[in-house]
Amino acid sequence: MKKIILFAIALAAIAHLFAIGGARTGAAVDQKCDTMSISADSLLKETPLFDRLYLDAVCRQIDSDSTAFDLLEQCRKMRPDAAEVYYSQAIAYAKRGNDSLSIEYMRRAAELQPDNDNYLENVAETYIHQREYDRAIEAYEQLYAHHRDRSDVLEILVRLYDAKKDYAKMLSTVDRMEQADGPSEDISFMRMGIYEQQGDKKNAYRILKALTDDHPNEPSYKVMLGNWLMQHDRKSEAFKWFESALQDDKQNEFALNSLYDYYRNTGDDAKARQLRDDILFSKQTDIKTKLSMLQQAIRENEQEQGGDSTIVLDIFDRVMRTAPHNADLSNLKAVYMRLKKMPQDSINAAYAHTLSFEPDNLSARLTLTQNLWEEKKWNEVVDLCDKGIQYTPEELMFYYFMGLAYVQQDKDAEAYDAFKRGLSAVDLSNADETQRTMASDMYGLIGDISYSNGKYDEAFGAYEEALKMKADNVQVLNNYAYYLSMQNTRLDSAAEMSLKTLKEEPTNATFLDTYAWILFLQKRYDEAKAYIDLTLANDKDPSNVLWEHAGDIYLMTGDKQKAVEYWQKAIESGGDKTQLERKIKTRKLK
Repeated sequence: MKKIILFAIALAAIAHLFAIGGARTGAAVDQKCDTMSISADSLLKETPLFDRLYLDAVCRQIDSDSTAFDLLEQCRKMRPDAAEVYYSQAIAYAKRGNDSLSIEYMRRAAELQPDNDNYLENVAETYIHQREYDRAIEAYEQLYAHHRDRSDVLEILVRLYDAKKDYAKMLSTVDRMEQADGPSEDISFMRMGIYEQQGDKKNAYRILKALTDDHPNEPSYKVMLGNWLMQHDRKSEAFKWFESALQDDKQNEFALNSLYDYYRNTGDDAKARQLRDDILFSKQTDIKTKLSMLQQAIRENEQEQGGDSTIVLDIFDRVMRTAPHNADLSNLKAVYMRLKKMPQDSINAAYAHTLSFEPDNLSARLTLTQNLWEEKKWNEVVDLCDKGIQYTPEELMFYYFMGLAYVQQDKDAEAYDAFKRGLSAVDLSNADETQRTMASDMYGLIGDISYSNGKYDEAFGAYEEALKMKADNVQVLNNYAYYLSMQNTRLDSAAEMSLKTLKEEPTNATFLDTYAWILFLQKRYDEAKAYIDLTLANDKDPSNVLWEHAGDIYLMTGDKQKAVEYWQKAIESGGDKTQLERKIKTRKLK
């Protein structure tokens, strides 16, 4: 830090010396500048105290360094008219969350240097934040006076005048934008919007009509004009513009939908249905228009026909006959069926249909994979994921579900391979939360498999990676803690991890048993007994391991009779009979 500060001071001193030297020695400086050497001490002596203190302050972390705050305050007292000091203090206070002082000092900086655009813009933004629109307008008008080329400032001024409902100022500011940037459609629409707000229908219509006249071969303008006329109850005029737009482009989605709305609005349901069918069932209609009209048909069916799915599915089937290999249509049908809670096989068939002609459709494959996972169809999940990896090798979810399906089938070697391949194939450096969670689970399962194969170091390394991905993964925390206890190593760390799981799930019997057993190994027997009692209270069907743990813990608290009772239950639950009978006979753990 000291080197950086000295370098900053030295730069300022050099600039200062050159300014002085130029006045004192003239050409002599130019002749000697190539060989001139200046010591750090002389630089410091030549630099004014104010500059040294200020540079020292700004080179520090002024939001967290109290020394920096003190230095800035000293600078302010030395030069109460130094705008840069107030500006630096304003930033520091903002970072510390002291908005009131930040605003006060920012304002002061702008007052001291009214020509400094940076200060002025910052204080203008502050005024907006405080809803002091008059002051914000004053600041932005001043800023625009300095930079006539900044149309972005004018856009802000339009919004500020809008907040005050000053339509005249809004229009005059839009005029200034047009003078600066030239005429444009955006400016025309902005001006039209202002007229609309004023209730000036005549001028709003004039602008939109002029745009339509300027683009006679572009149907979108005709449709916009028609929609405006519809909104203002000039339906017959609107209809002419819709027809004109369709004469230019028979498949124009905007025009078709607007004409459909016109028929609906005027109560001509027969023509509306006919137009809808013409749009949906024509092979010439583009898919985007079909999808838009399909969604409209679904909404109307819900509102007017009680959500009769048979009608909608018939429409889907007829539309899909016109475009049998379109994934968007097929997937939309599947989504609709899911919303209507239709049989899962039918939903899956729709996604399978998509994959039959578009096997790289990621959305359909992922959704179908999850559906089949919920149905516990492990082999089909593996097959879907295997093909998915061929098309999208960077999609982590395929490796995730493939590995999980193998785990469910007790195929640990295959699961291990799937998880390892996925974690090495996918870049997790910028992973989102979902990916990090999956990666954490995958590392955790690699740890479980490795431990079961006696690879303890690899298992514990995998658990560490899992917790880097998701520090609060309770399953990983529990398994890591339990396996450490099984190795009777790093028990303090194990206890800490186990306790975290209980904070998340205080009645989870598995987590309670882990913590009780770690306490037992730490010879904290009374605490272990309390937690094993909680475990038994929260486990409806205790395993033989749990009963044996309970017996071991009770023995060490001196209750041999209860210990024997629990060991007997462990035998009945399938525990190691020879070992347990020895404990019962000797009343000892070993």
